Amino acid sequence: MKIGIANDHRGLNLKNYLKEELTKLGYEVINYGTDTEDSVDYPDYAFKLGESIVNKDIDYGIAICGSGIGISIACNKVKGVRCAKVSNIEEAKYTREDNNSNIVAFGEKTTNEDALEIVKTFINTPFSNLDKHINRINKITNYEENK
Repeated sequence: MKIGIANDHRGLNLKNYLKEELTKLGYEVINYGTDTEDSVDYPDYAFKLGESIVNKDIDYGIAICGSGIGISIACNKVKGVRCAKVSNIEEAKYTREDNNSNIVAFGEKTTNEDALEIVKTFINTPFSNLDKHINRINKITNYEENK
């Protein structure tokens, strides 16, 4: 499984930790983020990650900025991306089961251990395939395609 990870300068430390731990677990991790603490603009990295999801270069994405909010907004501007900023394991589970999200976003203050557990839950939770959720996702997709 290929996992992409994008970050701005504030997400550097968490990205490095997740990249190392996910690689140990056998995942191929593709880096779309900055590798320095020099100030950068998170949309530049969010768009690269989102395009890689849409092009099926990666299976799932992880996005990290100061709060996790800005980078999630930017990711969601890429048609076909469903990025959720999550704060706990339960939200990671529900965003996969109900929304079939393909990118999970964090803020830099998420602890290393919590972030790893959230990511593992996110990538290991299947979409429910319930009609009500499929219908809701289709409404979002149809809106996206007609705007």
